[in-house]
Amino acid sequence: MTTKTIAFALALLADNAGAAGAQTLGAADQGQILANVTRDAPALSDTALQIWKYAEVGYQETQSSALLQKRLTAAGFTVTPGVAGEPTAFVASFKNGAGPVIGVLAEYDALPGLSQAASPSRAPLGGDAGHGCGHNLFGAASSYAAIAVKEWMIRNKVAGELRVYGTPAEEGGSGKVYMVRDGLFRDVDTVLHWHPGNANSAAQGPSMANISGKFRFHGRSAHAAGNPDKGRSALDGVEAMDAMVNLMREHIPDRTRIHYVITKGGKAPNVVPDEAEVYYYVRHVDPAVVKSVWAWVKQAADGAALGTQTKVDVEVTGGVYSLLPNAALMKVMDRSLRAAGTISWTPEEAAFAQQIQTTLAPGAPPLSSVGQIQPATIVDDALGGSTDVSDVSWVTPTVGLSTATFVPGSAGHSWQNVAAAGTSIGVKGAVLAAKTLALAAADLFRNPATIAAAKKEFGERRGAGFEYKAMLGDRKPPLDYRKTAEE
Repeated sequence: MTTKTIAFALALLADNAGAAGAQTLGAADQGQILANVTRDAPALSDTALQIWKYAEVGYQETQSSALLQKRLTAAGFTVTPGVAGEPTAFVASFKNGAGPVIGVLAEYDALPGLSQAASPSRAPLGGDAGHGCGHNLFGAASSYAAIAVKEWMIRNKVAGELRVYGTPAEEGGSGKVYMVRDGLFRDVDTVLHWHPGNANSAAQGPSMANISGKFRFHGRSAHAAGNPDKGRSALDGVEAMDAMVNLMREHIPDRTRIHYVITKGGKAPNVVPDEAEVYYYVRHVDPAVVKSVWAWVKQAADGAALGTQTKVDVEVTGGVYSLLPNAALMKVMDRSLRAAGTISWTPEEAAFAQQIQTTLAPGAPPLSSVGQIQPATIVDDALGGSTDVSDVSWVTPTVGLSTATFVPGSAGHSWQNVAAAGTSIGVKGAVLAAKTLALAAADLFRNPATIAAAKKEFGERRGAGFEYKAMLGDRKPPLDYRKTAEE
């Protein structure tokens, strides 16, 4: 931990003293919340497993979004579909008089190339996509957490507004960014979210800022043997760009990540390809570094086009900030998680998990770890991935948690995660998440002093004079970003 971080943490301890008057959620409130979620657990399971079967990728989650909207409408929420220019986005709202406004995030997009049965061995299904990040569980748990809180608010005459934000295309489509850019979180006091994982934890830490985009090279086709001098290979442009970017790696800031995949490169070796495409990601915890390295990558593309006598254009498809943690809200989430209970597996579930673990690298945590809760700390380092939740965290105080929905030791975005997300293993983790989110929301409704402390910390972490500007600029949502270059 850096000296700067220690000093900031000490300052936060002093600041949070102002929230000392906040009370933990009473036993009666806790009992009502937990009973509501437990009652709806079968419906949560049905919803999550149906979305798992839909397995719809970003901005194509038509059935998944419609199902969540249907469930929330039936529960008494007012649903506004198609917000922020995203057909599968929505905002569901329940107002019970003037009071705090608390938002809960819901995701539901699947990943391409991860089709998998709910089986402990590799068994692709007929489709292409699968829920390797468990977003089928994410959307269902968030929705039923909100339903539980809404009923509790009515029963106890708790004033305030509760919103569920249906956010599409988290996986590379930056769906939340457009909602932030359109001001949909402007009047929200706090936002809660969660994510499927391998462990139960309310720990917080920065994610990696990210810019992604597709570089399309345009050349001139010709017979590769008969008259190659007449052609200009778009694939040469891609390969020249990739070579230059790979040379850059030695000279960019530490912990920068650059990934790419060639998505179009021609169809026949004897034809000089006139069209080629490469898809790039640049990541770093500091958004300024991401912008700088991305500019260099674009220069490599321009140089490659010049050297191969081709032309290139770039489409920025995504861009997100790094996550801004909040210690005041983390404490609420941690105590809510510890009050929500634990996960225990049946012998059948444990046997399924043991079979999954035989397909993993050695050294996986024991299966018993799913019944444990990890310490809640703010990690002074970047997590490996990126998320559009980060942009939300820069405009309103935000906190999340993870629960054990996957088999310990499973890698992210893997077929093993798809399999677990389609079984009762994943559902049990989702139910724990729903209980935790609901308890945390109720806790905040009961304790405006905690919200005030979270807002004070938020302002200090963000810094004076901050003005939100989307990393992806002013482009419209890339509704077709999941289409391949060949489609």
